[in-house]
Amino acid sequence: MSKLAELKQLNLSSQKVFHYFEELCAIPHGSGNTKQISDHLVEFAKEHNLEWYQDDSNNVIMIQEATAGYEQAAPIILQGHMDMVCEKESGCEIDFEKDGLQLYVDGDFLKAKGTTLGGDDGIAVAYALAILDSPEIAHPRLEVVLTVDEEIGMLGAEEIDLSMLKGHRMLNIDSDVEGHFLTSCAGGMTVEASVPVSYITQEGLCVSVTVAGLEGGHSGSEIDKEHANANIVMGRLLKYVSDRMEIGICSLWGGQKDNAIPRECTTELLIPKEKAEELRDCLTALEQTLKKEFAASDPNISILVKEGEVTEKEILSYASMTKVIFYLRNVPNGVQNMNRVMQGLVETSLNAGIMKLTSEKFSLISSVRSSVSSRKEDLKDRIAMLAEFLGGEISVGGDYPAWEYRADSKLRDTVCTVYEELFGTQPVFEAIHAGLECGILSGKISDLDCVSFGPNNYDIHTPKERLSISSTERVWKFLIEFLKKCN
Repeated sequence: MSKLAELKQLNLSSQKVFHYFEELCAIPHGSGNTKQISDHLVEFAKEHNLEWYQDDSNNVIMIQEATAGYEQAAPIILQGHMDMVCEKESGCEIDFEKDGLQLYVDGDFLKAKGTTLGGDDGIAVAYALAILDSPEIAHPRLEVVLTVDEEIGMLGAEEIDLSMLKGHRMLNIDSDVEGHFLTSCAGGMTVEASVPVSYITQEGLCVSVTVAGLEGGHSGSEIDKEHANANIVMGRLLKYVSDRMEIGICSLWGGQKDNAIPRECTTELLIPKEKAEELRDCLTALEQTLKKEFAASDPNISILVKEGEVTEKEILSYASMTKVIFYLRNVPNGVQNMNRVMQGLVETSLNAGIMKLTSEKFSLISSVRSSVSSRKEDLKDRIAMLAEFLGGEISVGGDYPAWEYRADSKLRDTVCTVYEELFGTQPVFEAIHAGLECGILSGKISDLDCVSFGPNNYDIHTPKERLSISSTERVWKFLIEFLKKCN
């Protein structure tokens, strides 16, 4: 029995959308783990007698010919990505590699217990499948393009072959504010800085320290909220404590995804046994300071301390510990530049996303974004210079271009007309700092005219993610009416 049976009582015209969304959520589909969901989409295409393509990267294209009366209309491309950001609450036992999500309804919202929901961007896939499974919906030739690994650098969009497509109008369903249609976005890249480290063996009291209770969020759309970054806060904590007492760093890790603002970071310290109370007093004082500083953006910020046993362990050498703390205290993070033309829009930013300490190196993977390519490169160079100064290096991946604004857009005109007729109000057209695949795909399809939109989906890339049911319904109605007008 469906876990979302209560939705059937709402008499929604978008029932098929939620049916397919629930079906997709039962299949693990985190970034880098998309083979199963890709094969599922291929089976759907076969069952519905669609023309389909699947490449070695697991991207899937499905094509449905025009319905009666729309044979001469220009094709429409529906586009989204099938991978999701897998974040979960501390203590949640779901294995994203093997388990599906535990969906439930809470008022107007669809949520997943203890995890991200994957509405970004499973809802795009669900909309597409619902349309393809509804012969009563009038439409031109539909070319559905579903990519993989968007969340880790738009890797699928980079690899996909679109030579079989005939369309030059594209609806990218990968936005999260209803009625706001995106027309351009920033470019970005993933930068990993690595600094070699060495260890010594020492005896002392083992203490686990965790920065917790942070809000987190999408590193593109939420970066302007100035939420605390757990990795950066940890760097401050380590400097604060090491200035006041002797410590050794045994381990250090924080963040799960480069494009999600880290909510937690943990270090294991080795201290003299007699310094336990002093450490607690020191961290209590720092916590009080942090609570004042982040009272508005992260009111639940806390420092958790758990004492272990007196033991002999490997700790970073003093030189290596100094390098790690120096890097964390000086690496750029957060908003770097604001757009001077479009008020309130972030132009350039960095999110210090995934931090790890191994037996050989300290590494920090950051998501760099900018709508100005030269500033994106400059930020990468600043990270490189810092890493190299400490004897390390950087590697770059997932480098994608900005999606530039198109002044003349017939697609945008149609969107505006349909939206006004349907809802009696004008849609908002705007740029966004978060990355979208439209820039890459525009380089593969000449003269591509596209917009990005979607239903209200809140706190994406965090376990608090929630998708509005009523908004999903309204966007479904808009989609159907738009396709109807495309003859």
